[in-house]
Amino acid sequence: VQLQAFGGGLVQAGGSLRLSCAASGRTSSVGAMGWFRQAPGKEREFVAAIKWRAPGTYYSNSVKGRFTISRDNAKNTAYLQMSSLKPEDTAVYYCAAQTGNPIMSSMLLETKYDYWGQGTQVTVSS
Repeated sequence: VQLQAFGGGLVQAGGSLRLSCAASGRTSSVGAMGWFRQAPGKEREFVAAIKWRAPGTYYSNSVKGRFTISRDNAKNTAYLQMSSLKPEDTAVYYCAAQTGNPIMSSMLLETKYDYWGQGTQVTVSS
């Protein structure tokens, strides 16, 4: 499975951005898609995840209520709609895919993801 993330950019605090992650290859094996982010000098952290063939979305507390993860199975694409952005949301955002039929606990852990896309930079100015 190959993943390509795009949609990052520079936005003012309070603004919005939508990230996309397009999957190709053996997409039939995908069980969940997730978004992670890494700020300068910090470890990569979980942002949001969505089950690929069943209902189920999960968010970190830091983005809950501001970010929305969604998917379009026909396009093999996951989205991360980010609203009310804050300077602390500045990071490189990565999308990832997990195969099989993952449970919620595994969807929160980056070590459980099998495929990763390249990062896309999101910068929020104050």
